[in-house]
Amino acid sequence: MRWCVPFPMFPADHLVPMALAAEATGFDSIAVPDSVFYPEAVSADYPYSGDGGRFWTAETPFVDPFIAMAAMAAVTERIELTTNVVKLPIRDPLLVAKQVASLAAISNERVSLGVGLSWMPEEFRYTHTDMRTRGKRCDEMIEILRLVCGGGGPRYVEYHGHHYDFDPLMISPAPSQPVRIIVGGLSEPGLRRAARLADGWISVQNTTAEITAAVTDLARFRAEYGTDERPFSVNVLATDAFDLDGYHRLADLGVTEIQAVPWYFVGGDPNDLQVRLDSLAWFAETVITKF
Repeated sequence: MRWCVPFPMFPADHLVPMALAAEATGFDSIAVPDSVFYPEAVSADYPYSGDGGRFWTAETPFVDPFIAMAAMAAVTERIELTTNVVKLPIRDPLLVAKQVASLAAISNERVSLGVGLSWMPEEFRYTHTDMRTRGKRCDEMIEILRLVCGGGGPRYVEYHGHHYDFDPLMISPAPSQPVRIIVGGLSEPGLRRAARLADGWISVQNTTAEITAAVTDLARFRAEYGTDERPFSVNVLATDAFDLDGYHRLADLGVTEIQAVPWYFVGGDPNDLQVRLDSLAWFAETVITKF
């Protein structure tokens, strides 16, 4: 089992000390979220809350994930870094490819990319992108990222799709090993995208029952697409698994990486940096070393 610690909505000055502590205590990876801005008014419901409302305020910090990963890569040596998830279709694919390729070089190939679509119409409107085509464009963007960040170092690549089209170009530096791309989302299109195009699937906060259904569907879709022989990771944050028994049940399902937020379970203010730092050591001693 691999262990991932998500850094959700952390203040900027928590990132580096938490990354150092996560590496020192034995975590395998860090996941960082993505939110470009907070529209005062939103025309759609947030899909991951009971009432459709956002559970964070406008002032809640969301450090840009690519900058956060670069800062943490600079002070660590082993721990891997990923996004959960970057909202791919509100961005330009070549600019994302440039950022990911540079991060791979800076981190000595310790970066993967978790991708999703974005649920918010305003994010598309204000970034001058099209929400209606987000799924198809995401598929093409993944293909472009595979070309640029597929390993083997810098080389000329070209792409001629329906939404994106460019003649031969080279982005340098470029990774010598393929950057892993993992897809988020519980919808059937999201799970199919993961099964068809990705190296894995990553969850939001889900119950074990929801994760079980997703893993079952992923296995079926991968068999359907003929990708079931390809290595595939399953990274989850289960809202109802908090102990060794719960984590073993997840492993039995086929989960390969578990996210943990131990600062909520050790007492004290979960937003306090020292509480967060101490909780990583507590989790390593009580769970990671005993699993």
